Amino acid sequence: MSGKSLAETTFVIVDLETTGGSPKNGCAITEIGAVKTRGGLLLGEFKSFVNPLAAIPSYITALTGITNEMVATAPIIDDALPEFLAFCGSASETVLVAHNAPFDLGFLKAAAVEIDLPWPDFRVLDTARLARIVLGRDEVPNCKLGTLALFFNTEVKPTHRALDDAQTTTEILYRLFERFGAMGVTTLEELSDQSSRRIKRPRYQEAQVHWQVKEEYSQYQEWEGEA
Repeated sequence: MSGKSLAETTFVIVDLETTGGSPKNGCAITEIGAVKTRGGLLLGEFKSFVNPLAAIPSYITALTGITNEMVATAPIIDDALPEFLAFCGSASETVLVAHNAPFDLGFLKAAAVEIDLPWPDFRVLDTARLARIVLGRDEVPNCKLGTLALFFNTEVKPTHRALDDAQTTTEILYRLFERFGAMGVTTLEELSDQSSRRIKRPRYQEAQVHWQVKEEYSQYQEWEGEA
């Protein structure tokens, strides 16, 4: 076995809530939730509202339950992002994980640029992509977070709140590790090689971020094209 064992790797599983579908459209982060884990053990959790300095659309409030009042006294991204990165730790030690990672990483990197904060060169895993590789259509019809939570019967269910969804993704991550382990994939390097494989499963059927809006499909195609 070569490379760093998955059991010895520190993972930070992150989830965001935002005011819309893309930072390119002026949308901003409203909540960051993250779980730090290694070898299946909880090392810590991060949770913070973020004041987006703009009104939260009513349909986002209806979906997430996050109101303008809830974020009014929250830190702005200038303060929240450095605190989150401090929680993550060194990019040489920590691997970032997210479900549909281009969405979350797109917002985080855009925020870093906005506040002139260098983005650490984290390695990134996408649980949606990993699930599409290792789960067949006879098992799950798609690889949305809610579908995988139901399939794996996770203890925490997705709620469109950042920490809850990060906790759900953490459970799914380790269940996927079990699947890959049965294939002889036990190191970070081996998993990265698997993640880079071409996926035959149609992507558009699994396009899900954190709400249902018309821009979702086209935006997801854009993310996949950049991945």
